[in-house]
Amino acid sequence: MSQSINQLARFVVQTTFSDLPEALVERAKRHILDTFGATLAGSNSPIALAVQQTVLAEGCAPAARVWGRSLATSPRNAAWLNGIAAHMYELDDTGGCDHSGAVVLPAVMAVLPLCPPDVTGRELITAVVLGYEIGRRVLEACGGYAPHNEAGWHSTSTCGVFGAAAAVASLLKLNQNQTVQALGIAASFSGGLWGFIHDGSQSKKLHAGRAAEGGVLAAMLAGQGITGASQTFEDLWGGFLKTLAPSSRQPQALTAELGLVWKLNRCSIKPYASCRGTHSAVDAVGELMAAHRCSAAEIARLHVYLNPFLQEMCGNSDLASLAAAQMSLPYAMAARVLYGHAGLAAYDAEKRGSTEMAAMLERIVLHVDASQNSNEEPIVELETLSGERGRKQVTVPLGSPQNPLSDEALLLKFQQLAVRVLPAQQTAALEAYCLTLEQQTDMQELLNLLTVH
Repeated sequence: MSQSINQLARFVVQTTFSDLPEALVERAKRHILDTFGATLAGSNSPIALAVQQTVLAEGCAPAARVWGRSLATSPRNAAWLNGIAAHMYELDDTGGCDHSGAVVLPAVMAVLPLCPPDVTGRELITAVVLGYEIGRRVLEACGGYAPHNEAGWHSTSTCGVFGAAAAVASLLKLNQNQTVQALGIAASFSGGLWGFIHDGSQSKKLHAGRAAEGGVLAAMLAGQGITGASQTFEDLWGGFLKTLAPSSRQPQALTAELGLVWKLNRCSIKPYASCRGTHSAVDAVGELMAAHRCSAAEIARLHVYLNPFLQEMCGNSDLASLAAAQMSLPYAMAARVLYGHAGLAAYDAEKRGSTEMAAMLERIVLHVDASQNSNEEPIVELETLSGERGRKQVTVPLGSPQNPLSDEALLLKFQQLAVRVLPAQQTAALEAYCLTLEQQTDMQELLNLLTVH
């Protein structure tokens, strides 16, 4: 049996709530609340509704809840549906597998009906933290975000499935061998490609859901005695790292400082409804406009100097679909200039198609700088009609662990998203429940708070 996978499994099995630093628990609750908000907002989107109908047509016996709806389905399908909704509007957190919240939380919530009735909020938090931990460690073993995604893999799906499997294994209290099997099965369920970037297709939204579903199914199968590849991370033909990261793999990252460095601590909560790769430029243009006290009408040009990877990922100005616009760095910047923000409301079809937007996009010029590395944030240069120039590179975008959203901003984001689906009183109750999650002992109450009655 692989030593690394066995070590990861042992860590998942042995870790309890008491092992988690207090600050980590507080951070976990923020991410849980944030993910619920993002999912509720996406729960009645056209894509989510269409997939819900497809899944419900399978005729599965109801068991798990679909958040923001009055629907129930199998745990596997609930994880898929809630994962899709969580990733729907690009408002879910980032910096884990990458989008760990949209994968891990739907997975653990989906199996609550399979857990003993005395499962607690502490156990839920522990499972979530472990999901973030394992998903990120697998990504780092692939060499990190840039090389893995540059190769064409969408890490939210390819690596997220391991996080979902680990989280569910923790909540279902699988033993060490069963957890090894769950991670091995998860490897075979891994997948997800960046091909959607070229035509603004909607398949990206499905990836988080498929990873959550795959993790649930992997853990459930392992619990029933189904075996997975126990040498998943070894340097063998058919191994996960050798297959998906042949030239960038760093297997030592799987267990380096395990239990000492918690990966959830590196995750970001998004302030904007766009790919995280656009956020630094949004912050930079806002700071430049404030420094030069200029309005949109006074801007002659915005020059952006960015690395080749970011150009490939977010350099488009395709606004034909919401999915395409949310992956567009020029659009995110233009939205900040014209509307004062890059939140969900800035991505309405009417705003995307406005003449003002088209005119602003013509004033944004991208320059590929091959000397920048793949992790480097873009440099934004503002040129006003009066000839003033300013240059800014925001190296730590808003929402990062080193530049976090304030508690007020986090709660406002959650409230604005959740009330799109839930009554205000229910939204307030869900907020209060999540912020005291470690004290909660009735998970049925949480499920009820996520359901439209």
